[in-house]
Amino acid sequence: MKAPRRLLALAACLTAALGVAACSSSQSDSTGSSSAASPTSLTVMGAASTRVINDDLSQLAAGLDSPLELSYNNAGSSTLVQQMAYGAPADLFISADQANMDKAIANGSVKEGVTVATNSMVMVVPKGNPPGITSVNDLAGKNVVLCDEQVPCGTVSKKLEEANGITIQAVSLEQSVSDVLGKVVSGEADAGWVYRTDAAAAGDAVEVIDIPHAAENVNSLVAGVVTNSEHHEQAQALLDLLRSQVMAGVWTKHGFTPAT
Repeated sequence: MKAPRRLLALAACLTAALGVAACSSSQSDSTGSSSAASPTSLTVMGAASTRVINDDLSQLAAGLDSPLELSYNNAGSSTLVQQMAYGAPADLFISADQANMDKAIANGSVKEGVTVATNSMVMVVPKGNPPGITSVNDLAGKNVVLCDEQVPCGTVSKKLEEANGITIQAVSLEQSVSDVLGKVVSGEADAGWVYRTDAAAAGDAVEVIDIPHAAENVNSLVAGVVTNSEHHEQAQALLDLLRSQVMAGVWTKHGFTPAT
């Protein structure tokens, strides 16, 4: 909408009384700064499971009074913590659990984190369910893919194994939930445990099977401003947006539970 505003300003100038010293094609306030603020570019390091909110978050951020233009680095939370520790540029970190946020705080990458949403896990099988899996008790001898225990989805998977009294011999342990989902969608795996949000994003490419006790073992998504950000004020505005009422609808839309 910047062009129409400039055109209106120009028209006002052209129709003003003689004696106006100069006209500008863009409006200026009393300090001489443009009223059409240029967006500030921020980098979000987000857990792999949060990639599904990227488009909606970018749209909301662009509509703020001080607009933001977002770019994303989505990966396993532990990988992102390592990248920040090595100095990778970022403005906001969204961890898939409290444990990895604690690591980021401990190494000085983030000063503090706040919970913005929660997520739970389900089991997915390829479309049509070729292996005929109906519950977590049908996984013996099947090609099951899980997250590695060092990443949040793997930590929860381990808790769910214990809660259900089973031990899964996974054929591979992945570094992010999106990698688990990818192997199930491609048919490389008979089943995988992923976040409910990832299953929803996959649509009819997978079939979903509930995991008992999943509701008792949720992950909290925790976000914080990165210490070395060059745009602390804007990054804080983005964090506030993640916790806002309007963002609650986005979290819910994608299968998360917004923090209250």
